[in-house]
Amino acid sequence: MDKKIENYLENLLPASPDSAKALEKYAEINHVPIIHRNSMHMINLVLTMQQPESILEVGTAIGYSALRMLEGAPDAKIITVEKDKKRYYEAITNIQKQKRNSKVDVILGDAADVMQDLAEKKKQFDVIFIDAAKGQYQSYFDLADRMLISGGILITDNVLFRGMVYSGGEAPKKYKTLVRKLKAYNEMLMNHPDYHTSIIPIDDGVSISYKR
Repeated sequence: MDKKIENYLENLLPASPDSAKALEKYAEINHVPIIHRNSMHMINLVLTMQQPESILEVGTAIGYSALRMLEGAPDAKIITVEKDKKRYYEAITNIQKQKRNSKVDVILGDAADVMQDLAEKKKQFDVIFIDAAKGQYQSYFDLADRMLISGGILITDNVLFRGMVYSGGEAPKKYKTLVRKLKAYNEMLMNHPDYHTSIIPIDDGVSISYKR
């Protein structure tokens, strides 16, 4: 998205709660990738309309997005998965500080392995949010599809990846495979017979998919 538009939209947003501001500041100082505020605001709009009881988040980082999703879905129970041990413990600490232990369950492990285990246990979710290794999005989708209820919402972050997905130019060598996979993922979502998808060009691109 054009930086001027992005800044304009962000300036229109209501201020983040103090607890969220602290995490935003920490993430900025320590170079922790967390979801952008515009995208978070849009996701919470979807959650407010959907009012899910169960959410699966793939990619916890420091717990910022999981905690913020409770603003839009205060009655939801969230399971969130993180493979980085340091981030996992940071997320646990942040969730405990906000006394949200009963609402957010953080699982340490590889996302695909944890999702496979949840799918084998026949777990079902109203909303699934994918924000982990972008090169694995198709694998995550295949597992998520087994657990997402009919009428559920699948949200995927970073689907436009720094503009490289739509720029038309050749991606830098180190990103070529990733960009190719993201393009294929977006095309799959947009053409999947069981999903109605819209890709929203805010921040790094967010797709919202309704499962028929």
